[in-house]
Amino acid sequence: MFKSLIAGFFLGIVVTAAALYYVPAVDQHRERSLVAVMPNGGNTETFHVNVPFDRIMMGASGQRTALPAGLEWPDDEKLEGISAELFKVRNSDDAVIGVASRIEAGSHEADRIIEWVLHLPARGSVYLSMRSEAAGDGYRVGQLRAGTREFQNKTGKVTERWIAAEAESPDTPAGQIELVTAFIATAEGSR
Repeated sequence: MFKSLIAGFFLGIVVTAAALYYVPAVDQHRERSLVAVMPNGGNTETFHVNVPFDRIMMGASGQRTALPAGLEWPDDEKLEGISAELFKVRNSDDAVIGVASRIEAGSHEADRIIEWVLHLPARGSVYLSMRSEAAGDGYRVGQLRAGTREFQNKTGKVTERWIAAEAESPDTPAGQIELVTAFIATAEGSR
């Protein structure tokens, strides 16, 4: 009787493990990565945010309308000049592939910095920082500061650009924030 009990437990564990392997409890859909290979062996990828449709949250001191409704930004002078936004991130095929936060901080325009954190499920996260002043062609340029999983041993740059919509209508976004990344693998630990 005791042997039957042990055999039943063992068989139950084996059947459960096999069932979880062949019929996973979570089968998360992953969009394919739209990466272009650069001549130096790195890769480049383009992401965008449709503003205002992809904006999830926006907070800043002195903000008149909160998103989401009821959001109260702390009224603290230490937070003066700081804004935070959360977005859905889209790939070149316009499919939502993750989320991003964008934080802008600084008391003077010349001292302002912009930080992005992109989280792409099943791929990892990327932390990017850049200065707020745009180059002559309208691009802001920044650096990859840290990454996880797929982006862990990479170095590179990112550009941010605002692309205004050509036509205004309630069904089209006001414009897009375009992020173009150019990353290259580094030797492990040399970052």
